[in-house]
Amino acid sequence: MNELITEFRNNMDEIVSFLQKIVEFESPSLEKAYVDRLCDFLAENCIELGCQVEVMENYDFGNNLVARWGKGENPILVLCHMDTVWPSGEIKKRPFIVKDGKAYGPGVEDMKTGITQALFALEAVQKRGICKNPITFVFNGDEEIGSHTSRPIIEELSKKSKCVLVLEPAEPPHGSIKTMRKGVGTFIVRIKGRASHAGSDPDKGISAIEELAHQIIGLHKLTDFGSGTTVNVGVINGGTRSNVIAAEAQAEVDLRIWTKEEADRLLHLIMNLKPVLKGTTICVEGGINRPPMERTEGIVRLFEHAQKLCADELGFELTEAKAGGASDGNLTAALGIPTLDGLGAVGDGGHSVDEFVCLDFIPQRTALLTRLFETL
Repeated sequence: MNELITEFRNNMDEIVSFLQKIVEFESPSLEKAYVDRLCDFLAENCIELGCQVEVMENYDFGNNLVARWGKGENPILVLCHMDTVWPSGEIKKRPFIVKDGKAYGPGVEDMKTGITQALFALEAVQKRGICKNPITFVFNGDEEIGSHTSRPIIEELSKKSKCVLVLEPAEPPHGSIKTMRKGVGTFIVRIKGRASHAGSDPDKGISAIEELAHQIIGLHKLTDFGSGTTVNVGVINGGTRSNVIAAEAQAEVDLRIWTKEEADRLLHLIMNLKPVLKGTTICVEGGINRPPMERTEGIVRLFEHAQKLCADELGFELTEAKAGGASDGNLTAALGIPTLDGLGAVGDGGHSVDEFVCLDFIPQRTALLTRLFETL
């Protein structure tokens, strides 16, 4: 077994203890005080590791933390998000436990194991003393809800960086690195018709709900599983009472696409929906929230470098995969910055009550991250 992996394996008690601590720091995206508490804890840890720390405060959502280690230009940018999809109190229902070589708990896979691996890899780099590049860490507090406050920070730092490493979970079931991710568009389609009495004057009304039904069918027809494009109307509402022709209705729409070209095509179609029923109007709000992470030459070279480290030094196989979900890596890849995603936990069940990480993979993945820090 590789010496570095063995070192991390021998330190698993400390690693798991730290992981448990930050899982128990619940950090729901929409509960700022909880995210900020974890942010302060991580800031203290980064200071202990010799980082220059900047906490960027937000009014509505969790604060963002930037930690810089080392001197020089063109740093390696490391992205971790602190927030989770789980509300406060979930830890009481599902406390952190280790069973049969797996760790369970809210946020353990997405992505508190990634945070843990990042900090232990930094510590290892410092002890070994062979890192040639500075490293900048971003721990953001609003990734699960769109990275609205952290996106400008991430994009600005990425433009000054040599490459970007994203500590999101690896792709199950083989723990693959993610070299492609779908882009995401979110839209609200608002319909206006004309209200009337459904019994006395039905012919005087124009149903916004009927128009919305036409639009939903049309939107779903845009799905093309062959190209990977999907359009889903996930939430609908409208009308006031069953005996009133609905004057208003609306739908929330999710779009997923693999390429910028397809994103542009679908964006035009959705933003320019035309009414079917005479007398109705349509207003569409929204756009592409995260551009696609396309498999560029820079991303391929970065993956092949990681793959070679695994094969030549670390003694395990590293594979690549594409993912339907998006991450902050989409933002940096779209700017042309070589980005490697899925370097975090090897597990499964993200965003579900069955979420887990396989503890045996933590020494391997932390060793890989260490060597990436040392060789990029």
